[in-house]
Amino acid sequence: MRFLVCADIITGLCLLTLLAAVAANFAASRKPRGFAERRSPVATATMTAFGALVYVTIRLRWGGWSMVSTPPLLAVRGAGLLLLVGGTAFNIWGRLYLKGNWADHVRVYDNQALVTDGPYRIVRHPLYASLIWMVYGASIAYLSPLAALENALIFYPMMLYRAGLEDAALARTFGASYARYRRRTGRFLPRLSCSTAPHDDAEGQGRMR
Repeated sequence: MRFLVCADIITGLCLLTLLAAVAANFAASRKPRGFAERRSPVATATMTAFGALVYVTIRLRWGGWSMVSTPPLLAVRGAGLLLLVGGTAFNIWGRLYLKGNWADHVRVYDNQALVTDGPYRIVRHPLYASLIWMVYGASIAYLSPLAALENALIFYPMMLYRAGLEDAALARTFGASYARYRRRTGRFLPRLSCSTAPHDDAEGQGRMR
């Protein structure tokens, strides 16, 4: 019971932090600025709807395992909480690097820079990657295999689709510079075989999510 209370507090704080960051992103994206945009069915509204599905799945214990408080099981659930917290931190780190370049839809701003350092040196889409990690973390912490399955079968394909649109938009904008960055950097997970060569993107540096 004590673990569940702690898990609820930690999860709540992570969600509040994420919501505050998204609200700040929306406020920054309203500043007058030229851009080219492609609207996407995968945006904040649909991501929030999926989050609501996961919340209901976990809260109503749909397909959930018994929360027996054995030491090994508590260790596994604690690892899930760490993944949730780590995913939240990585998401905020990515948003800090995005600064004013965040958008609800696929948007490339005028004079946008392609940044390939910070979290973008680890993965190309840290915001989407971290959301996937967060759902898996919550699924483990609350022993909900159904939530993990929803993540794999619904949310992961959503993120693949959205990331693909952004990769295409950035490739059109930054050309060979983005192609080099894409070859050495994984989409949602670090590319273990990536080159250790110094960055060669000084000619124009850009990011989305």
